[in-house]
Amino acid sequence: MRLHKEQFGRGPSYSRAYFAGPDMLVCELRHALLPAERRMVQMGDKKTVADTRTSYQAATRREFIDAIQAILHREVIAFASAIDPENDVIYENFSFARVSQPGTPEA
Repeated sequence: MRLHKEQFGRGPSYSRAYFAGPDMLVCELRHALLPAERRMVQMGDKKTVADTRTSYQAATRREFIDAIQAILHREVIAFASAIDPENDVIYENFSFARVSQPGTPEA
């Protein structure tokens, strides 16, 4: 939430992070769109909002990866964002390098 507020001037009102297995983190952010973006969605311009948010995420990719790596002490090997502008939900997805366990084969 803090990073979204720093980067976009406004943070979400709700956020949760879920591990989707041992090497994947999904962060759900609700109500993160700016007031102007919400108006654009109401006017039917969802694609522009989604494209602009995707561009913002690409521009701030390093900050998101660095923050997650610092918090979890895991190497992020992939990062992708997704947005549903109509429902004002953003997903930040992180894949981590596998941590080998003694006695288990690497997949």
